[in-house]
Amino acid sequence: MWKAELAPERRKAVNSVVLAKVADLRAALPNGKRGESWQSDQSLDRLPEFAPLVLAITAAADELFRHLAVVHQGFAITGCWANVNAPGAKHSGHVHPNNFLSGVYYAQTGVGASTINFHDPRSQTGIVRPPVRELTADNADQVVIQIEVGTLLLFPAWLQHSVDENQSTAERISIGFNIMFSDYAETMSRPAWSSGERLRDQRSSTK
Repeated sequence: MWKAELAPERRKAVNSVVLAKVADLRAALPNGKRGESWQSDQSLDRLPEFAPLVLAITAAADELFRHLAVVHQGFAITGCWANVNAPGAKHSGHVHPNNFLSGVYYAQTGVGASTINFHDPRSQTGIVRPPVRELTADNADQVVIQIEVGTLLLFPAWLQHSVDENQSTAERISIGFNIMFSDYAETMSRPAWSSGERLRDQRSSTK
């Protein structure tokens, strides 16, 4: 798990254009009812308005790859989309196939809509689950990460994650994305939702 927080001025600049563009994409749609969610298409990284956020994502991924000592020939964003959760909306557990990393950036959150859950990927642990006096980091079957406006998370694409019900009075708006190594992305099957779309390489130094 890799967590970064955008500096206040950079966060302000990113959010102003991201939120305006998301509002524009939804302009012709009715306001979401309680419990409803909306997602954009998966190519937002190609929009000029998202260039500042793409730079932040690229920088975070570069830093993570250096930390992991991963040798690669560049990487590509294989999908980038907006998630809007109305009050009462949630997102059930899922993973992101055919990618190495997944991530999310939080443009609008609030009290009651400030967490994301990461679930234990070892299905066998559910065979015997004795009662516990209290949940701790050592006996829980999930990790709950606290987030706020400006938080940028990166995590393994295979790691199941979910979002609890939005208990705030405002919409929760985040930008999801996937990352894959360029040489793999050119030869492996791509996610079904973006089949045939052009990959835009995010070349990085491997010095």
